[in-house]
Amino acid sequence: MAESDLQFALPDAAATDVLGAALAGALPGRALCAAHGGYLVLYLHGELGAGKTACVRSFLRACGVTGLIRSPTFTLVEAYRTARLTCVHVDLYRLRGPLEVDELGLRDYLIPGCLLMVEWPERAAVGLPPPDVQLTLDYAPIGRRAAARARTELGEEWLRNLRMDTRLGSYVFNLT
Repeated sequence: MAESDLQFALPDAAATDVLGAALAGALPGRALCAAHGGYLVLYLHGELGAGKTACVRSFLRACGVTGLIRSPTFTLVEAYRTARLTCVHVDLYRLRGPLEVDELGLRDYLIPGCLLMVEWPERAAVGLPPPDVQLTLDYAPIGRRAAARARTELGEEWLRNLRMDTRLGSYVFNLT
């Protein structure tokens, strides 16, 4: 585990909401994003019901999205414009094969000011940009647990910012 990686104990749905909101508040600055193509990629791993969509929903709320936030389970792609960026929530669970990823047109979102949040990225195998951060949510004896791992310099900055969010203090169990 890298120094910037974080692990969380999430005893209830409220804790997952705090994590999602904190991820939104920890987004890297525009200058750093611009130096890396201007877009961000977040992969969300975990079993059905582990909290991936709930985490994204709280992220979007923290970014100012109001109204209905749909799970992209059936539509596969849902885009939300916020004051700071366009958030594209993708769910690849229903894909029948990696070739279907190209048909989703995700490359169109790899532009400055976009954040691609991909549930079930392992179903794509190819055709996805690499993640800046990988977030894995798993079942735990009580609630869930989550692990965030940076995969790029931009991801490192994102997790450094996340580490400083005091709302997460009681949930982080590898904060040093």
